[in-house]
Amino acid sequence: MKKNTAAWARDLARKHLETPLPRRWAHTQGVARQARTLAPILGNNADLLEAAAWLHDIGYAPDLVSTGFHPLDGARYLRDATQADEVLCRLVAGHSCAIIEARERGLAGDLAHEFPQITGCLSRALIYCDMTTTPDGNPVVVSERLAEIRKRYGPSHTVTRFTHLAEPELVDAVRDIQKKTQVNALIDSTPTRM
Repeated sequence: MKKNTAAWARDLARKHLETPLPRRWAHTQGVARQARTLAPILGNNADLLEAAAWLHDIGYAPDLVSTGFHPLDGARYLRDATQADEVLCRLVAGHSCAIIEARERGLAGDLAHEFPQITGCLSRALIYCDMTTTPDGNPVVVSERLAEIRKRYGPSHTVTRFTHLAEPELVDAVRDIQKKTQVNALIDSTPTRM
Protein backbone atom coordinates (compact mmCIF):
# COMPACT_ATOMS: atom_id res chain seq x y z
CA MET A 1 0.00 0.00 0.00
CA LYS A 2 1.13 3.55 -0.73
CA LYS A 3 2.52 5.64 2.08
CA ASN A 4 0.00 8.29 3.16
CA THR A 5 -2.88 6.60 1.38
CA ALA A 6 -5.32 8.75 3.33
CA ALA A 7 -4.10 11.96 1.66
CA TRP A 8 -4.45 10.36 -1.79
CA ALA A 9 -7.92 9.09 -0.85
CA ARG A 10 -9.00 12.52 0.42
CA ASP A 11 -7.98 14.17 -2.85
CA LEU A 12 -9.73 11.51 -4.92
CA ALA A 13 -12.93 11.76 -2.88
CA ARG A 14 -12.86 15.55 -3.11
CA LYS A 15 -12.49 15.36 -6.90
CA HIS A 16 -15.57 13.16 -7.26
CA LEU A 17 -17.86 14.35 -4.45
CA GLU A 18 -17.22 17.98 -3.45
CA THR A 19 -18.93 19.77 -6.35
CA PRO A 20 -21.66 17.35 -7.51
CA LEU A 21 -22.61 16.07 -4.02
CA PRO A 22 -21.72 18.67 -1.37
CA ARG A 23 -23.76 17.01 1.39
CA ARG A 24 -22.21 13.62 0.66
CA TRP A 25 -18.81 15.36 0.74
CA ALA A 26 -19.66 16.83 4.17
CA HIS A 27 -20.59 13.36 5.43
CA THR A 28 -17.38 11.92 4.00
CA GLN A 29 -15.29 14.55 5.76
CA GLY A 30 -17.03 13.72 9.05
CA VAL A 31 -16.46 9.99 8.59
CA ALA A 32 -12.76 10.66 7.97
CA ARG A 33 -12.61 12.80 11.14
CA GLN A 34 -14.10 9.91 13.08
CA ALA A 35 -11.50 7.58 11.56
CA ARG A 36 -8.66 9.80 12.75
CA THR A 37 -9.97 9.55 16.32
CA LEU A 38 -9.45 5.78 16.17
CA ALA A 39 -5.73 5.98 15.35
CA PRO A 40 -4.72 5.07 18.93
CA ILE A 41 -6.49 1.69 18.72
CA LEU A 42 -5.52 0.91 15.10
CA GLY A 43 -1.78 1.41 15.09
CA ASN A 44 -0.36 0.66 11.65
CA ASN A 45 -3.86 0.35 10.16
CA ALA A 46 -4.87 3.94 10.98
CA ASP A 47 -3.95 5.30 7.53
CA LEU A 48 -5.83 2.48 5.81
CA LEU A 49 -8.97 3.12 7.85
CA GLU A 50 -8.83 6.83 7.13
CA ALA A 51 -8.41 6.12 3.41
CA ALA A 52 -11.44 3.81 3.49
CA ALA A 53 -13.39 6.50 5.33
CA TRP A 54 -12.58 9.06 2.64
CA LEU A 55 -13.57 6.63 -0.12
CA HIS A 56 -16.48 4.69 1.37
CA ASP A 57 -19.13 6.71 -0.50
CA ILE A 58 -17.22 7.52 -3.69
CA GLY A 59 -19.56 5.20 -5.59
CA TYR A 60 -22.31 7.82 -5.24
CA ALA A 61 -20.39 10.15 -7.57
CA PRO A 62 -22.52 10.67 -10.70
CA ASP A 63 -19.58 9.95 -12.99
CA LEU A 64 -18.93 6.59 -11.29
CA VAL A 65 -22.45 5.15 -11.01
CA SER A 66 -22.81 1.85 -12.85
CA THR A 67 -25.05 -0.54 -10.89
CA GLY A 68 -26.57 2.12 -8.63
CA PHE A 69 -25.20 0.29 -5.57
CA HIS A 70 -22.53 2.66 -4.30
CA PRO A 71 -20.29 0.17 -2.41
CA LEU A 72 -19.87 -1.97 -5.53
CA ASP A 73 -19.57 0.95 -7.95
CA GLY A 74 -17.00 2.65 -5.73
CA ALA A 75 -14.89 -0.46 -5.21
CA ARG A 76 -14.90 -1.29 -8.91
CA TYR A 77 -13.76 2.22 -9.76
CA LEU A 78 -10.97 2.07 -7.17
CA ARG A 79 -9.82 -1.32 -8.43
CA ASP A 80 -10.11 -0.70 -12.15
CA ALA A 81 -9.30 2.99 -12.58
CA THR A 82 -6.86 3.66 -9.75
CA GLN A 83 -5.41 0.20 -9.05
CA ALA A 84 -6.04 0.86 -5.35
CA ASP A 85 -4.88 -1.59 -2.71
CA GLU A 86 -7.03 -4.75 -2.62
CA VAL A 87 -7.81 -4.43 1.09
CA LEU A 88 -8.90 -0.83 0.61
CA CYS A 89 -11.21 -1.86 -2.24
CA ARG A 90 -12.67 -4.65 -0.11
CA LEU A 91 -13.29 -2.27 2.81
CA VAL A 92 -15.12 0.16 0.52
CA ALA A 93 -17.12 -2.65 -1.09
CA GLY A 94 -18.19 -4.13 2.21
CA HIS A 95 -18.59 -1.03 4.35
CA SER A 96 -21.42 -0.88 6.85
CA CYS A 97 -22.77 -4.39 6.16
CA ALA A 98 -23.09 -3.78 2.42
CA ILE A 99 -23.50 -7.51 1.75
CA ILE A 100 -26.90 -7.38 3.45
CA GLU A 101 -28.09 -4.57 1.18
CA ALA A 102 -26.51 -6.33 -1.81
CA ARG A 103 -28.77 -9.34 -1.11
CA GLU A 104 -31.79 -7.03 -1.17
CA ARG A 105 -30.63 -5.70 -4.55
CA GLY A 106 -29.70 -9.06 -6.10
CA LEU A 107 -26.00 -8.11 -6.17
CA ALA A 108 -24.64 -10.24 -3.33
CA GLY A 109 -23.00 -12.75 -5.67
CA ASP A 110 -21.14 -10.04 -7.58
CA LEU A 111 -20.07 -8.24 -4.42
CA ALA A 112 -18.87 -11.39 -2.63
CA HIS A 113 -17.06 -12.75 -5.69
CA GLU A 114 -15.26 -9.55 -6.64
CA PHE A 115 -14.58 -8.22 -3.15
CA PRO A 116 -14.55 -10.89 -0.43
CA GLN A 117 -15.78 -9.47 2.83
CA ILE A 118 -13.31 -8.26 5.43
CA THR A 119 -14.27 -8.92 9.01
CA GLY A 120 -12.65 -7.81 12.22
CA CYS A 121 -11.50 -4.54 13.70
CA LEU A 122 -10.99 -2.55 10.47
CA SER A 123 -14.40 -3.39 9.12
CA ARG A 124 -16.05 -2.66 12.47
CA ALA A 125 -14.13 0.60 12.80
CA LEU A 126 -15.41 1.73 9.38
CA ILE A 127 -18.97 0.88 10.45
CA TYR A 128 -18.40 2.95 13.60
CA CYS A 129 -17.18 5.94 11.59
CA ASP A 130 -20.06 5.80 9.08
CA MET A 131 -22.82 5.06 11.60
CA THR A 132 -21.78 7.83 13.99
CA THR A 133 -21.70 10.61 11.39
CA THR A 134 -24.70 12.55 10.08
CA PRO A 135 -25.21 13.39 6.40
CA ASP A 136 -23.86 16.85 7.27
CA GLY A 137 -20.68 15.45 8.83
CA ASN A 138 -21.52 15.86 12.50
CA PRO A 139 -21.14 13.21 15.21
CA VAL A 140 -24.32 11.33 16.12
CA VAL A 141 -25.35 8.26 18.09
CA VAL A 142 -26.03 5.17 16.00
CA SER A 143 -29.76 4.99 16.82
CA GLU A 144 -30.27 8.55 15.56
CA ARG A 145 -28.22 7.82 12.44
CA LEU A 146 -30.37 4.80 11.60
CA ALA A 147 -33.57 6.75 12.27
CA GLU A 148 -32.39 9.56 9.97
CA ILE A 149 -31.58 7.10 7.17
CA ARG A 150 -35.03 5.48 7.45
CA LYS A 151 -36.78 8.85 7.44
CA ARG A 152 -34.77 10.06 4.45
CA TYR A 153 -35.49 6.98 2.33
CA GLY A 154 -39.04 6.20 3.49
CA PRO A 155 -40.60 3.01 4.85
CA SER A 156 -40.68 0.88 1.70
CA HIS A 157 -37.22 1.69 0.26
CA THR A 158 -34.53 -0.98 -0.09
CA VAL A 159 -32.16 1.05 2.10
CA THR A 160 -34.74 1.19 4.90
CA ARG A 161 -35.26 -2.59 4.72
CA PHE A 162 -31.50 -3.03 4.77
CA THR A 163 -31.10 -0.89 7.91
CA HIS A 164 -33.64 -3.01 9.76
CA LEU A 165 -31.86 -6.23 8.73
CA ALA A 166 -28.37 -4.88 9.48
CA GLU A 167 -29.19 -2.96 12.66
CA PRO A 168 -28.01 -5.60 15.16
CA GLU A 169 -24.63 -5.91 13.44
CA LEU A 170 -24.23 -2.17 12.93
CA VAL A 171 -25.06 -1.36 16.55
CA ASP A 172 -22.82 -4.14 17.84
CA ALA A 173 -19.88 -2.86 15.78
CA VAL A 174 -20.35 0.69 17.04
CA ARG A 175 -20.52 -0.49 20.65
CA ASP A 176 -17.47 -2.70 20.19
CA ILE A 177 -15.36 0.18 18.87
CA GLN A 178 -16.66 2.50 21.61
CA LYS A 179 -15.53 -0.03 24.22
CA LYS A 180 -12.11 -0.34 22.61
CA THR A 181 -11.65 3.44 22.61
CA GLN A 182 -12.77 3.68 26.25
CA VAL A 183 -10.36 0.94 27.31
CA ASN A 184 -7.55 2.62 25.39
CA ALA A 185 -8.37 5.97 27.04
CA LEU A 186 -8.26 4.31 30.46
CA ILE A 187 -4.91 2.72 29.72
CA ASP A 188 -3.53 6.03 28.47
CA SER A 189 -4.73 7.87 31.56
CA THR A 190 -3.41 5.35 34.09
CA PRO A 191 -0.30 6.72 35.80
CA THR A 192 2.74 4.55 35.47
CA ARG A 193 4.72 3.65 38.54
CA MET A 194 8.46 3.86 38.58
